[in-house]
Amino acid sequence: MAKAGDLQEKLGITFKDVSLLELALVHTSYSNENPALAGASNERLEFLGDAVLGMVMAEELYRRYPSLSEGEMTRLRSLVVRREALFRAAMAMGLGDYLYLGRGEEAGGGRSKPANLSRAVEALLGAVYLDGGLPVAREFVLRWLGEELQSVAGRGPTADDKSRLQELAQARREPPPVYRLKKASGPDHEKWFIVEVVVGNRVLAEGSGRSKKLAEAAAARAALEHLERGFTP
Repeated sequence: MAKAGDLQEKLGITFKDVSLLELALVHTSYSNENPALAGASNERLEFLGDAVLGMVMAEELYRRYPSLSEGEMTRLRSLVVRREALFRAAMAMGLGDYLYLGRGEEAGGGRSKPANLSRAVEALLGAVYLDGGLPVAREFVLRWLGEELQSVAGRGPTADDKSRLQELAQARREPPPVYRLKKASGPDHEKWFIVEVVVGNRVLAEGSGRSKKLAEAAAARAALEHLERGFTP
């Protein structure tokens, strides 16, 4: 495992409290194997970092793109903070080399697992925020995820509603949406379909159309409208 001091140099950040940086790198598997840590891991910092990341990206979207609606900003933010984007940032940092992992997690390739690395980025951001405050945390976010923001903003609203819903569910670490046919009525040449979309065990919305494909798209669009307004079924 590489030294945390090397990571500070790579990040261009000097921690006043290096213990925060060290804690951000501790995976639960390591703390479980080391009783002296009393169960301490990077999970609490991950929780904080997730909130800081969302806030920084929300502010950047608000300032940079005044023509975007609330729903469009929500969609773009979900794309920037999703696991894949955080994983790419972690790889650019070489963050896997610095993680504290348990023996089993190490043997299982834990240093390159997207889940471990994306969560470690959030934990690291939480540590940066606690140590240096919001201005330093914002600089950190924009340095490592600024290009991701520009990339997704430049694409515009090109993804279809089903893809957008799947991306939003993924960003929230929820299961992928499942579409269930609720009803099909009418003669064969004039069928009408009603479909419901489910995430986990929650029915988010219904949609209807002259084909299952159109009904699924309508259900996805209705679900997005609910979720982007903070609606919880």
